[in-house]
Amino acid sequence: MSATTDIQAATTAGEFWPTARRHLIRYARNDFAPTIIERAAGSHVYDSDGRAILDFTSGQMSALLGHSHPAIVECVSRQIATLDHLFSWMLSRPVVDLAAALAATLPSTLSKVMLLSTGGESNEAAIRMAKLYTGRHEIVAFDQSYHGVTHASVAATYSMSRTGYGPVAPGNIIIPTPNAYRPVFERDGHHDWRAELDFAFTMVDRQSVGSLAAFIAEPILSTGGIIEPPPGYFAALRQKCAERGMLLIFDEAQTGLCRTGDWYGFERDGVVPDILTLSKTLGADLPVAAVITSDEIEAVCHDRGFYFGTTHVSDPLAAAVGLTVVNVLAENGFDQTARRLGDRLRGGLLELRSRHEQIGDVRGRGLLQGIELVTDRATKTPAGEFGTEVTRTCLDNGLHLNIVQFPGSSSIFRMAPPLTTTEAELDRGLDILDHALTTVARRG
Repeated sequence: MSATTDIQAATTAGEFWPTARRHLIRYARNDFAPTIIERAAGSHVYDSDGRAILDFTSGQMSALLGHSHPAIVECVSRQIATLDHLFSWMLSRPVVDLAAALAATLPSTLSKVMLLSTGGESNEAAIRMAKLYTGRHEIVAFDQSYHGVTHASVAATYSMSRTGYGPVAPGNIIIPTPNAYRPVFERDGHHDWRAELDFAFTMVDRQSVGSLAAFIAEPILSTGGIIEPPPGYFAALRQKCAERGMLLIFDEAQTGLCRTGDWYGFERDGVVPDILTLSKTLGADLPVAAVITSDEIEAVCHDRGFYFGTTHVSDPLAAAVGLTVVNVLAENGFDQTARRLGDRLRGGLLELRSRHEQIGDVRGRGLLQGIELVTDRATKTPAGEFGTEVTRTCLDNGLHLNIVQFPGSSSIFRMAPPLTTTEAELDRGLDILDHALTTVARRG
């Protein structure tokens, strides 16, 4: 069969799935969603049957401004026709303008910016900088972390299985995720996170060979189960790092740029990282990422020969998109919008919890929320199969939700609707979820 004939065959309804199975590499344990998506607009994606599906995951947590936002469409159409890609050591106005715009949204210590493509790539660069700046190589992370699938970023990721891939980068150390719903340390029935953190760093010190470079963390662990460390935790963590000469890296792929109700997730705690990484939300659908750090760290790394010359570093098209996203967020006060809609979403989820015994916990901030499903609230036994059936039922009724499929978080729904979602769309999504929970519970 010729290439042209094969492509034509794949477009027909009867041949799409056989062709997909014949030619696609499966890149996760869970299968592809059982529907063919033809287009997307606003808060919805539309399948080949013309059915509108409410998107409560913002694509892959990236469509911050919804799908096909007019400002993004205009920017891409204009930029790709004028200046899309350059030799990596050439600069353009969009790159410099975006760097300045991002710095203007951040504390003054975060002033130097590098533009890349993906979250894993930005974390790779941040870890590389931390090692070069400190002259050390050990990286500490949470046991439910997710920072990417490239060499250094996957070595600092623990929310998914490592089985079968061989050695990771040396010098990676793990500490417990501060999960108030499933605490490792308790005192008088409450999560004793201070004792947990003290114990964790006692273990870090015992494992370390004296080469601690950095701690990398998400302000809210998203893929790890929408786990939000308690107030005060990051300040204490920052102190632990300072005592050991470690840098603190915040990975804000999913929490950055207004999603949590603040411009950045770290603002709640008043703890400014040494290095900040952005990705998903910065591109609002497209692959755009950034690494942001201080004048001092950048200068020292430059003097020591820092190199991260990728094919798409400082690309004009990506920079123009990122600049458009920052401008749209600022002009429309989307931090306040996320806070308001997040309160509505959380209120709706708490109301569902009052009627559905399978909802053990509701957590998150702004428009990054999650629920944990259990078979029994007393034992907190995860309800993985129940959650899978709820996911299918939601999709059948026009709502796409994501249930995390990694060990330790296989019964946790992650919800991150676009910031452009309307109150009516939020309410409709909650109604579909309510119906699905009821339907699946009756079946069981």
